[in-house]
Amino acid sequence: MRVSWEQVFAWRMRRQFVDPRTDAGAVEIAERLGGVQAQVTSAAETAVAVRQSAGEPGEVVRALGTGELVKTWAMRGTLHALTPGQAAGALSLMASARTWEKPTWQKAFGASPEEVADLVKAVSEILDGAVLTRAELVAALVAEPRFQPMATELRSGWGALLKPLAWQGALCHGPAQGSSVTFTNPASLIPQWPGIPDPDAAASEVIATYLGAYGPGTPQAFDAWLTRGSLRKTTVRRWFSEMGDRLTEVELDDDRTGYILTEHAEELAAAKPARSVRLLGAFDQYVLGPGTNDTALLPGDHRAKVSRTAGWISPLVLVGGRIAGTWETDKDELVVSMFDDAPVPKGVKGELSHIARATGQELSGIRPA
Repeated sequence: MRVSWEQVFAWRMRRQFVDPRTDAGAVEIAERLGGVQAQVTSAAETAVAVRQSAGEPGEVVRALGTGELVKTWAMRGTLHALTPGQAAGALSLMASARTWEKPTWQKAFGASPEEVADLVKAVSEILDGAVLTRAELVAALVAEPRFQPMATELRSGWGALLKPLAWQGALCHGPAQGSSVTFTNPASLIPQWPGIPDPDAAASEVIATYLGAYGPGTPQAFDAWLTRGSLRKTTVRRWFSEMGDRLTEVELDDDRTGYILTEHAEELAAAKPARSVRLLGAFDQYVLGPGTNDTALLPGDHRAKVSRTAGWISPLVLVGGRIAGTWETDKDELVVSMFDDAPVPKGVKGELSHIARATGQELSGIRPA
């Protein structure tokens, strides 16, 4: 099966509710995308709202409050809002990489595998039925002398020592208390929490979710999205192989190959290249799924404009599904920076009201950077 990248982008936009937009709610959108990045809560809200035909920011926070979505450190060690079932599967695969057992991790964060195991047990007990702020959780831990040497890392907002605990199901984010982050045990927050499954049992559905939004994809691209390449390559290839007839290999017009779910093969083959212009917000899954180093999606000489310092991912301008520029707001104006000094597409005007609605801003005009 051979398809063009233009067909792929048209298909991806449809699958990801980018073009056309949807009447679905935050939970369905997050489920289709395999989660929305929630390092910045407003970015998660924008990712959902900009895909909707109508609706304002706030749905993600409401779904987190009801337990329909759970916020935890998942893909690439970053905070995501996911459905509980998808969270459990992704966490299982994250944990299977055992990154905290690697010497470089131990040297950087000062905890041995045995100490991480002790933290998992202690935090599971402390958070059983409880919701604690970071300060309260750290205070409960360092009350025990064995955890006192870890106090500085435990207090760090980056959460490096807490991520392995999240991957093993010992904690997740709880409801915010003002500006304070809270933590709880997912089994306490989610009545139907399934627990962390065996990675071999979880792999096929996590892969299916990935390919259902970001395919055609390769084992390498999947692992980069999930763990930044931390899983054993032989293990990831085996997971793909074991899916058998559920996957169809696709050849792209630049002679690259990847896999699509067989159930989506006819739809992809029938996709017509899109000419639409769409604007997406910061940290959007549209680029995080395939990765900013995918030159078919994002020209390599413009990557630094999207993947910026300190891990910031710029808001995107899509033309026909390809990333063709970035945007930002300045007071009540939308400021558009097109690649290669291209003119601002006429279609951006039609996006202005959607961006205003999705971000909760009043925007009255557009100007080139």
